[in-house]
Amino acid sequence: MHTTLRQMRVFTTVARHLNYTRAAQELHLSQPAVSMQVKQLEESVGLPLFEHAGKKIQLTEVGREMSLYVRTIFQTFEEMEEVLDAMKGLDTGHLNIAVASTVNYFAPRLLAAFSRQYPGIDLSLDVTNRERLMGLLKNNEIDIVLMGLPPEDIELVYEPFMDNPLVVIAPPGHPLQHERRIPVQRLADEVFIMREAGSGTRLAMERYFAKQSIVISTGMQMTRNEAIKQAVRAGMGLGVVSSHTIELELETGRLVILDIEDFPIQRHWYMVYRKNKRLSPAAKAFRDFVMSEAQRIKQEPV
Repeated sequence: MHTTLRQMRVFTTVARHLNYTRAAQELHLSQPAVSMQVKQLEESVGLPLFEHAGKKIQLTEVGREMSLYVRTIFQTFEEMEEVLDAMKGLDTGHLNIAVASTVNYFAPRLLAAFSRQYPGIDLSLDVTNRERLMGLLKNNEIDIVLMGLPPEDIELVYEPFMDNPLVVIAPPGHPLQHERRIPVQRLADEVFIMREAGSGTRLAMERYFAKQSIVISTGMQMTRNEAIKQAVRAGMGLGVVSSHTIELELETGRLVILDIEDFPIQRHWYMVYRKNKRLSPAAKAFRDFVMSEAQRIKQEPV
């Protein structure tokens, strides 16, 4: 099989967009030129890489396998460039970081501090939900992820770098606001605003209440912590969130933390990457920085 880097670059761009027009725009090529490169690659492989589903295209089984190998090839080239730059003594590199939405309340401060120490390293930040984080890790499309409890069905390296306590929040004036050591069984009488199914916060919450043999009433389901906080403020129910996400609301009196027995639920934030991934010099610098400086940065006044 004879292929060129150009063909592989075009193929992986089309595979990412599943659209020839958008791929052509990103590559600054005409659509016929993109189609021709893909056709030549398919002729070299001897099997189709894409198939049409109505007006859309999707990868064939061969295309999916090809996509994994091509992605690995380009990642290897990027790692090689960064290693060679490091050997030249250059303080450069590119780093792709993805964080869970909860971690994003702190991540910008962390990345800003890292950039001040390593100004030559170019950072990209993707803030997303747990499902997409798992997809990025599974497909080896990201350098490092900062998240809650890592998935168990992917071979990963993960290290806790900061506590992430979960607390029960309520609007000011809630009947339980001034009570102390509230038995957790009292929560069975309340309605909870929930995160989406599969989120780390919801998983921890469901495990906790199942362990206590408590069935809670659920109200609306939200995909963002901001939405949960707004719903709780509006009196639509209680919420369980990371204490790191409500510092401003506590200072301004917009929300209160209920003093529930056995709370907070103690969790951690983790630094996560694929077990078989060779960290670039930039990624290694970020890992070392987070492990040594994250806790100190979190305690600094905003």
